[in-house]
Amino acid sequence: MKTVKGALIYEGKAKKLFEADRSDHVIHYFKDDATAFNAQKRGTIVEKGVVNNKVSERLFRLLQEGGVPTHFVDRLSDREMLTRRVRIIPLEVVVRNIVAGSLAKRLGLKEGDRIEPPLVEFYYKNDSLGDPLITDEHIRLLNVAEPTVVAEVKQWTLRVNTLLTPFFRDRGMVLVDFKLEFGFDSQGKVVLADEISPDTCRLWDQKTGESMDKDRFRKDLGRIEEAYQEVLKRVCGT
Repeated sequence: MKTVKGALIYEGKAKKLFEADRSDHVIHYFKDDATAFNAQKRGTIVEKGVVNNKVSERLFRLLQEGGVPTHFVDRLSDREMLTRRVRIIPLEVVVRNIVAGSLAKRLGLKEGDRIEPPLVEFYYKNDSLGDPLITDEHIRLLNVAEPTVVAEVKQWTLRVNTLLTPFFRDRGMVLVDFKLEFGFDSQGKVVLADEISPDTCRLWDQKTGESMDKDRFRKDLGRIEEAYQEVLKRVCGT
């Protein structure tokens, strides 16, 4: 059954959300726009939206097969995905398997060192504050989520890491760290939302150690489109 796209609901940095002619569903349109450093740096990565949509589909299906509840329903086109409507929990959940990025700078740790067990961090989704790192106590203070919900989110986050790490390893990539978002569906169930892509994952090539993600845009490393296409090829076999 064909899904008909309705009115624009919301436009963010990387996606547009549209009404769908199915109850409790929305359509995500993946854009080529790229931002970094809390949108202080802006640009375009050609075909990024296509890559992120297809990679997200493959990874959401993998996670659903592994028992993780997600908002994903179907990929409608190269740039459009149908999902269940969710109420996003204003937390970005970051899983770190290897020291890199802000963690290395913040704590003076050596980039590339493995973290065992994996580290889970919470960031408050608030652009005006710069999405600050927060603790469980801060989450309670801000009344962002109940402690039981935070515990469930962390449990699912570690499950996602357990499933994704070997998946990427088998395809010649190191899953350094990644960001997840969760929300409540219409039944009040916690589900994985947003996307999982080179925009939200830090990926290194196993052989060369080269970045294969949005760090190439952040750090002006060049060959950004080529890196995204290579991730698509390895993840989806296309």
